[in-house]
Amino acid sequence: MIKNINRKKSAIAVALACSVMATFSYAEDSIKLDKVEVRGILPERLESVPGSFSVVDEKELEVRRPFSVQEALNNVPGVHVVGEGAQSLNLNIGVRGLNPRRTSRTLLLEDGMPLFLAPYGDPSAHYATPLERVQRIEVVKGSGQILYGPQTVGGMINFVTKPVPKNGFEGSVSATAGNNDFRGIHLNLGYGGERGGFMVDALNRKGDGIRKDHDFEVNDVTVKGQLNLTDTQSLVAKVGWYEENSHYTEAGLDTARYNANPSANPFGKNDTFEHERKSLQLVHNWMLTDKAKLTTQAYYVNSDRASYRQTDESLDQMTRSPDGVNNIATCPGASRRDYENFSNLCGNKMRPREYNYWGVEPRLDFSHDLFGINSDAVLGFRYHEEDINRKRYNGATPRARENDPGSALRDDSDIKVESTALYGQNTFFLGDFALTPGLRMERLKQTNKLNTVNFVSSDLKDSDTDTTLLPGFGVAWNGIANTTVFAGIHRGFAPPRPDRDLNPTRALGASPEKSTNTELGFRTSYFKGITFESTLFNIDFDNLVVGPVNGEFLNAGKSQNTGIEMAGRVDFGTIYNTPHNFYLTANYTSLFTAKFKKDAATDGIESGNRLPYAPRDLASVNFGYSHPIGIDARFGIDYVSQQYSDNENSRVETANGQDGIIPSYTLLNASVNFRPVGSKASYFLSGHNLADKEYLTNRIDGMFLGRGRQVFGGIRYDF
Repeated sequence: MIKNINRKKSAIAVALACSVMATFSYAEDSIKLDKVEVRGILPERLESVPGSFSVVDEKELEVRRPFSVQEALNNVPGVHVVGEGAQSLNLNIGVRGLNPRRTSRTLLLEDGMPLFLAPYGDPSAHYATPLERVQRIEVVKGSGQILYGPQTVGGMINFVTKPVPKNGFEGSVSATAGNNDFRGIHLNLGYGGERGGFMVDALNRKGDGIRKDHDFEVNDVTVKGQLNLTDTQSLVAKVGWYEENSHYTEAGLDTARYNANPSANPFGKNDTFEHERKSLQLVHNWMLTDKAKLTTQAYYVNSDRASYRQTDESLDQMTRSPDGVNNIATCPGASRRDYENFSNLCGNKMRPREYNYWGVEPRLDFSHDLFGINSDAVLGFRYHEEDINRKRYNGATPRARENDPGSALRDDSDIKVESTALYGQNTFFLGDFALTPGLRMERLKQTNKLNTVNFVSSDLKDSDTDTTLLPGFGVAWNGIANTTVFAGIHRGFAPPRPDRDLNPTRALGASPEKSTNTELGFRTSYFKGITFESTLFNIDFDNLVVGPVNGEFLNAGKSQNTGIEMAGRVDFGTIYNTPHNFYLTANYTSLFTAKFKKDAATDGIESGNRLPYAPRDLASVNFGYSHPIGIDARFGIDYVSQQYSDNENSRVETANGQDGIIPSYTLLNASVNFRPVGSKASYFLSGHNLADKEYLTNRIDGMFLGRGRQVFGGIRYDF
């Protein structure tokens, strides 16, 4: 492993060196870089974007004071965040009706760098950029997705982090506290000048989870530096370390237990989740001319995550012995389902996994007038590799670890991924029109080697190579002042996901998902103090992936997602020219079609069944007041309509809690932020689910309760 890591680091260093060496071979001119570099995914000319997008900017994050990513994205139309955990540590985001489980179908980026455990081999989100480090959040759902990857179906989310200071010493410190024993502290320090700068960001957050004995603690440290090599070139480096230690169980409750006490946790603190993530990102920016910029990005991420649990689902029996065959006297027969009385006597199941991925991506953005047409173009290339090791052990005790006496290796596999992507896009400006054709080519090779299967050594190995062309075309019309009408179509792609329980006869699992995505919409601020947007969208899948079904992901044929998104804001202070600004923000998504279009014997799928975890209606409404003295206060509601939890659309609740309706729910939220004029201190108070409503979030591996009332307040001081 060390040899492979060294080889990868060397490759990254070579790639960056090729870009940086240009410093000594290019004749400088008067073109200069901006001294503040951020890695956004939206172009400067937003009016030409041929698709729907949303930006949650720094001001919005400051005045709303979201407790987690869930609250930060609730005002974005088309986005469904399932609040399974107290702090969104196991992030579940679905866009336009796509399954939100671990955000596997929504591309997550930080400054343009992938955030998943492994973007291709295991696109699961167990980490998201802490909001304290975020300058803005960009959400893109149109054909512009083809510039990125691998997921290019429903949407993509980019967390743009704050830049290094440019005017001397800057920083901030904040402290927060709330109910459920929540505490957090954040420190940001930096210094910058003409030649560049550096910044250190540190965060500690801890508290109790939704269920009993679900406490968590996370630490996040990031060091970011920028060196302005010349007037036209800069090098930005970012190193990050993250650690999570949570007493969290992925085992839900069966129906009887949930009805008795939805916040119960019969395993106590036996079940835990541990995650350590280390990351490196290097970006070289080079202004070739006043119309051309070359950006070369390289990144490396290592993640070690391990879950230790006693069951896989609400009716799965606790492990009774390392080999799964011989009884342990203290954990016999039917007692293995009496979790409350026998969990401390039985064994556990361990899933340690290690993920390494790296990539390099040069990208050229330039303006030109080919054929006499004013145009902006993007050309890029990305090479990406992943090395994944997935193990599963059975342990003899509730808190056993891999090397403890009696622990036995049940499954062991190595997954190797190699991806090459080429992409290009050109925006032609023709009067009030902007036409944007684009093309992305994804070549993906995956190799899965099974070393151990069900306690037996294996030498099964399988490889598969897939090359996919992903065209896209969009048009934007700006013939009305402060208004854009847009339409787009693009081919979507999502890589296959590894099976939860490896099948020795099926080493690679499902094939990639491919889709055709179309949308038609507009956004406008034509009327003073009013902004509004609406988008009609349709997603047609060729080979939708469902599961896991008995531990396996399977292709289930065609499906369709069709709906409409709307969002708007009214600022009465702007309309009536008064500093007393009463405002209204709202968004609504109607997913009126989310259905299977083909029968499949797998898991009882019938054509016409609604897709699971695809609520028909999502809505968020906020009423607020702001004043230049520095106060902003708001009160709002978030609504999610009922959902099906299985492909059969079961309405009758089963004993294990995994099938049945997930009822609709409405949550009340409020926040107030006060920063006196001229003061460096901000004071804030924020509350979520103020009515302490009891609601069900999902039924995967049993029933999971949503987060109850969470109120927290704090102070931030800038210097």
